[in-house]
Amino acid sequence: MPDERPERLPPQQQDHQPGSEDEMFPAPLYQPRFPGSGRLRDKVAIISGGDSGIGRACSVLFAREGARVAIIYLEEDSDAEATAERVEAEGSEAVLLRGDIGSKSFCEDAVTETLARFGRIDVLVNNAAEQHPQEDLTGISPEQLEQTFRTNVFGYFYLTQAVLPHLEAGASIVNTTSVTAYRGSPELIDYSSTRGAIVAFTRSLSQALAERQIRVNAVAPGPIWTPLIPASFDAGKVGEFGTSQPLGRPGQPNEVAPCHLFLASDDSSYMTGQVLHPNGGEIVGG
Repeated sequence: MPDERPERLPPQQQDHQPGSEDEMFPAPLYQPRFPGSGRLRDKVAIISGGDSGIGRACSVLFAREGARVAIIYLEEDSDAEATAERVEAEGSEAVLLRGDIGSKSFCEDAVTETLARFGRIDVLVNNAAEQHPQEDLTGISPEQLEQTFRTNVFGYFYLTQAVLPHLEAGASIVNTTSVTAYRGSPELIDYSSTRGAIVAFTRSLSQALAERQIRVNAVAPGPIWTPLIPASFDAGKVGEFGTSQPLGRPGQPNEVAPCHLFLASDDSSYMTGQVLHPNGGEIVGG
């Protein structure tokens, strides 16, 4: 696959979330750019939203580094199957877990199935999210507010609660948050609020688990070319997506996944409660 990073994206739009990677053009770049070095050898990772976007890039990169991967996804079967094939092409194993992380019982079942398949869990990547732009705060319905928090916050809590009893010293939790947690977004007030909650969740949980030697960190991407973008914005905004960043273009999933890998591996053994910022050069506090 050519490793080209376009400065502008063709205008396009999808009519439902979480969106399909198969329908995007150009396709997001997810393939790892460098050979693996065994940084996750013999590990097992659960990745929510692992079928596409940043989650797909993490799934394939983790597999290249030796991990077996449990891929949680909502409903995009073709994306999930394609990701599993790419994990297996790296010489690893994948299990697909279809369901809504906003359901506590599903999260518990997903962990049970992962343990039945792989026998252990070493890394949790909380990554699945949704967003619904609104021009005014009053346009955010109670249903939208609850659904956004259920996926973006409750889902992280439920999945972490289900995984936690099975993690041992040296395990790692990596949460995907967003640049909007730090600088806000006038059209994504509810989404930005959930991403801010995940920063606080990361910092608080890292302190709670430090005694157990379980590290908790986060990644706060800027504008990244994932299915969530054409599924959230109109075609005109997609065409301008990411161009206002200092680097002048949107980022690609395989420019973000290495941050998750670093935090999941022993390379970051003296880091917990921290956030990495692959955002194209935007300076944010914290």
